[in-house]
Amino acid sequence: MDIMATIQSRKAKSYTDADRDGVTLVELLVVIAIVGVLSSLLLPAIQAAREAARVVSCKNNMRQFGLALHSFHGAQNVFPASGWTVAGPGNPAGKYVGWRALILPYVEQSMLGEKYQFHEHWWMGNNPAVGQFLMPLFLCPSVPQQPPIETAAAKTPRPAIQFSAPLSRCDYEAMMGVQHTIDPTIYRDSQSNRSVLFRNSRSRMGDITDGTSHTVIIVECAARPSVYRTRKWIHNVTNDQGFGWVDSESGFSLDGSSGDGRSQGLGPNLTPRAMNATNENEPYSFHASGCVLLFADGHVNFVSEQIRLEVLAALSTRAAGELE
Repeated sequence: MDIMATIQSRKAKSYTDADRDGVTLVELLVVIAIVGVLSSLLLPAIQAAREAARVVSCKNNMRQFGLALHSFHGAQNVFPASGWTVAGPGNPAGKYVGWRALILPYVEQSMLGEKYQFHEHWWMGNNPAVGQFLMPLFLCPSVPQQPPIETAAAKTPRPAIQFSAPLSRCDYEAMMGVQHTIDPTIYRDSQSNRSVLFRNSRSRMGDITDGTSHTVIIVECAARPSVYRTRKWIHNVTNDQGFGWVDSESGFSLDGSSGDGRSQGLGPNLTPRAMNATNENEPYSFHASGCVLLFADGHVNFVSEQIRLEVLAALSTRAAGELE
């Protein structure tokens, strides 16, 4: 009897120990819940850190534009035009040539610049093939993947085009100035409403009388030629410009947009947003709360999307005297 009692006692003890070593369903669910809570706390922090890194990369792109534009000014004694349609510095043949093609030698792309045919419009000859070359400098890392740029709508004198291979995109554009509808009493004419880089411009440093540190020259206008309004891709709307970095006709002037991005340039009749409502020729980025802007003195700022339209307009002209 003593032997049997000892055996039964040992079995009971082993069962009890096994029960203690196991994990109950309740304990497993508690652990899963804790892991879920920690993940929910960590994920936004990780995403914020990644976006901060993307903003830094975007700023670095802009700084390189600033250095290149100043180098062009040093060589030609003028800043490049946003786009040439007549003969001018860097464009002796008077073809349609954009500022990005003109600065290629100043962004360590001299070999690519030599392949660009300045005796042809940007959509002719070998130039579309040059425009297929991927230029990370012209891409903001916050922009989601976009469809390939395989066609371009007609825009006189350019015909509608089917490219042999997709063009490489660009998420940055020249701010040409502001539309007079923002304030007709200030922006009366081409002297008061222009920035530094505009169509066929020959701007010199001395022309920036509002101050180089107060004059925006390059802005984000991401994801073109796709059309976005308030972070939504509008599939049934097309664009006639913004066809990659090689496109010379992509510069624009500030209009101001309705909150939903559907209307631009209505002035006092509009409750305007200065940026991030639409990329239809307005400053637009995929950053969380603003855009990266390049100023004429070469410095770069991340500007809040809450900036008032009249303030951004004042920063987007070179000689309107708003800050006096």
